[in-house]
Amino acid sequence: MFQADLFRDSRPSEPMRLAAPPPTTTVSILERLSTSCKRPRYAFMVLNLLVEASQRTGSAGPYVLVGEVRVPVRDWLCDALVPVAQRDPRRLSIEGRVRQTLEDACALPPDPDVAQRLIDKKVLERVRISGRTNVSRAVSELVRAGLVKRHYQGFRVDHHNRGAKRQAVYVVTDPVMRALSRATT
Repeated sequence: MFQADLFRDSRPSEPMRLAAPPPTTTVSILERLSTSCKRPRYAFMVLNLLVEASQRTGSAGPYVLVGEVRVPVRDWLCDALVPVAQRDPRRLSIEGRVRQTLEDACALPPDPDVAQRLIDKKVLERVRISGRTNVSRAVSELVRAGLVKRHYQGFRVDHHNRGAKRQAVYVVTDPVMRALSRATT
């Protein structure tokens, strides 16, 4: 049986959109970030740091060597971006809240230098927690933009409950790696 009206009102389909060409210059990378990211400047900083961390192996993670210490790549990214927020009012308010919490708990050492180091350590812990979220969000936007690929290594990667001790590995695509490596040299 043939249904005559099935195709009568159909409109021609839209032309197929081809995938966007890979970005080959810093300008094209910035254009892509500005159209696909909520925070393109932050995403660009993260992308530059990933390029820097992946110069030798082509991928960043699961750990980055800082001197002789292996640091998870997300923590390294957070620590690298900390100077950007040094004067941020929220950062200063975190320091005030940490100081107040330690004073209320009578856990603040009497020596001002030791007390400041303890406060800085606690502030860094709090900043790192929020920084991990920000980095993960930025990397997700970079993945959606097609500039970075992400996978995980570690214990229980292929298990249905994947949260156990797995670490992120970020691979910057070749055209982006060439464009940003050229820009920094």
